[in-house]
Amino acid sequence: MSGDRTRPEPAGEGAVLEVVEYTDPLCPWAWGSEPVFRAVRDALGDRARWRRVHAILFDHDDDPPPDPAAETAWYARHVAGISGHTLAPYPVRLLRVAAESWPASLVAKAAELQGAEVADRVLRRLRETVFVLGDPADTPARALAAVRGVPGLDLRRLAADAASDGTRERVRADRAEARRPVPEVLSGTGAAEGSPHPGTAKETSDGELRYALPTLLFRSPAGRRVVPGWRPYEAYAEAVEALLSGPAPEPRRLEPAEALERHRSLTEPERRWSAPGSWPPPGAVRVETGNGPLWLHPDEAATHPAATDRSETGH
Repeated sequence: MSGDRTRPEPAGEGAVLEVVEYTDPLCPWAWGSEPVFRAVRDALGDRARWRRVHAILFDHDDDPPPDPAAETAWYARHVAGISGHTLAPYPVRLLRVAAESWPASLVAKAAELQGAEVADRVLRRLRETVFVLGDPADTPARALAAVRGVPGLDLRRLAADAASDGTRERVRADRAEARRPVPEVLSGTGAAEGSPHPGTAKETSDGELRYALPTLLFRSPAGRRVVPGWRPYEAYAEAVEALLSGPAPEPRRLEPAEALERHRSLTEPERRWSAPGSWPPPGAVRVETGNGPLWLHPDEAATHPAATDRSETGH
């Protein structure tokens, strides 16, 4: 109903497969998994209901670092090291370690009330605040500023929904759910041997256990499969094949211009996955990062902070 401001738009109605993505907008491994996750989502299409659970990587009651500059330098090296495995962009300069994940998670959760496409694009912009801009969306003002201009987004409504008690309760429920990991990830039996991020459940600062980020949990009437950590497409395809009759769907390949039109923002790993043809397509806007370019559709570049900041500084 058009007046319903408390429930997100249904996704995958009638689907026989549920995919639960445990994530955080500011997580570097989740950012590095985006090429494969996009491929899995596109391949499954309406056959799956995809639900995101925001696990809160940086909690608001975490102790502040005694030396913020040293902490930022260490974390910048940490993110660059992860990029060495995932090939994902990292910022030329990281301004600080995120103070908390709550503002970005609240905005991402509130965006779900405006439909799946808007929610995907909002979450993408929030991720890019860290890994392209180096300026994490760790306050409500920064999170809202980052998503200004997202197509189809009602920014005024988003601000109200993100500040609402209902959205905060949904993120609290997400945080709690992420701290009830299935037994397969507790001992490492569901983890990936040889992966730099195998996905065994993590102990939090307050002694709880939570899913490693990212983790995908697949459920169907035939059972469940969990795929934690940083994994190749084939690991997710195997989980799908175990739960659905027949082979897993193949990832979709698009013409370069079509891929940029559809996704609006593509890293080098993503464009190789989804658009292996001649690159770049006409009009693509290149934004430099610490590890290769980010490619923006020209309409996206018109409102994207990375592109607008560059044009304002004359770069």
